[in-house]
Amino acid sequence: MSQPAAKRPNILLVMTDQQRADHLGCYGNPILRTPHLDALAGTGVRASRFYVASPTCMSNRATLMTGRMPSLHGVLHNGIPLSREDVTFVELLREAGYATALVGKSHLQNFGYNNPPIRGWENLNGGRPPSDALQDAHRHHRRGRDYDNEWTPYWKADPDFAVRTPFYGFDHVSLCTMHGDRVQGDYARWLAQRHPDPDSLRGRENAIPDARYDSPQAWRTRMPVELYPSTYVAEQTCAWLAEHAERGGEAPFFIQCSFPDPHHPFTPPGKYWGMYDPAGIPLPPSFHQHQRPALLQAVHERTQAGASREAYIPFALNERECREVTALTYGSIGLVDDCVGRVLAKLDELGLREDTVVIFTSDHGEMMGDHGIALKGVMHYRSVTQVPFIWSDPALPEARRGAVLDTVAGSVDIAQTILARAGVAPFNGIQGVNLLPQIQDAAAPAPERAGIVVESEPLQYAFGRPRRFKVRTLFDRRYRLTLSDDPAVCEFYDLEADPHETEDLWNEPAARAERDRQVAALAVEMIRLSESSPLPSAQA
Repeated sequence: MSQPAAKRPNILLVMTDQQRADHLGCYGNPILRTPHLDALAGTGVRASRFYVASPTCMSNRATLMTGRMPSLHGVLHNGIPLSREDVTFVELLREAGYATALVGKSHLQNFGYNNPPIRGWENLNGGRPPSDALQDAHRHHRRGRDYDNEWTPYWKADPDFAVRTPFYGFDHVSLCTMHGDRVQGDYARWLAQRHPDPDSLRGRENAIPDARYDSPQAWRTRMPVELYPSTYVAEQTCAWLAEHAERGGEAPFFIQCSFPDPHHPFTPPGKYWGMYDPAGIPLPPSFHQHQRPALLQAVHERTQAGASREAYIPFALNERECREVTALTYGSIGLVDDCVGRVLAKLDELGLREDTVVIFTSDHGEMMGDHGIALKGVMHYRSVTQVPFIWSDPALPEARRGAVLDTVAGSVDIAQTILARAGVAPFNGIQGVNLLPQIQDAAAPAPERAGIVVESEPLQYAFGRPRRFKVRTLFDRRYRLTLSDDPAVCEFYDLEADPHETEDLWNEPAARAERDRQVAALAVEMIRLSESSPLPSAQA
């Protein structure tokens, strides 16, 4: 007699935007209070060496969705949407009968406004230009209505504009675009239903004066907590969960609850604005570093030359500014933590908690004053590449509750791990590894790989280099090896001896043998991560 099939778990994936690993209490931050996320880690497993596939938002989010590296899915940096022809793990869950929903930030497609050209077609030999359809190696240029779903100007111009579903596997989408108190998309319509003049609450021009703060991209928003985007994300997530429960049915769900914060601009609302005193924020140990590698030096020189610090390009900070933006970021995280607590309470209220795997992570980190710099970029310091990852699962053995996953892992592994937990086989060409064995058993063997690879190239800002360059990094349990086609960008750090990455060993003779071993390991790992799709079109 056949055994009844095991009940398939619900899955809640909670994401933040631009939150580094050490910006949680459970990751050792001595100042930041995150009781709800800390409690989640106490019931689950927390990864201590978890890295993004790219420190660029769209690139890493596309990797999370596909389980494939940027060099394969093609989202090499912001400005390139994920192809609608790429398969996502959410599509596999949907096909297997899961109800699927996305609330908050997606950023799988472009949502900004027109910027200067990032990387267009170039005539490399002065010959006759090809037609537009033949200017790229791929005939499908990721343009048109299928790729306009997140384009903010369309949302503002047309009150009926909406995401067309299914959207990368999501049947329901409540969308947020942009950041801080300037978020648009479905959120803006929700806000307009609750306030007669929403634009009077937004932006620096409408901010509450506060002479205590004078940092770039920081203002005391007039947006009240109950109308702020983080609150919207929590409210809409709870509403969807309640509707799903009311429908009854046996279908499990996958919902992504995706907060646009704590991304700049730094605009925590209400009590969260003054929740942390900048005077109590210590400077990072690397803040006053004087010997700087090329990329760090370029950021400092650009700032000293008077470049704007009000966009998405990394910039240098003084001591006061560093303390201020860190305190404000902590405030934003405090609101997110409270919102996560609200969502978890709704799971409890609906009787869903014991059937739901809850995952927490972020799309990348933020320099936040490390090496005297704010924001992120092609710099692969752990500030921007290492993010939190918490897996809270009702099926975890008791001995693993509150445990630490010490395996070197990353965003590229999330798709494989979720599919394995849901009992759904992956598609051909998926990368990463299934982390469930290590999550469930401390004695399980580590994945057979040299470490985690991070890929990126500059977007708009070239860091003072004479030409565009590409960067690949390997993180293993001890070292960070960064290799580039621009020799000045190559770096090598012993993270065990130098956790703050202030002593670049690339040109140190005593480190050369280990450096070369790491270069070889990176080469092998890049081969392993090369394409294995498509399947043959006919049997031999």
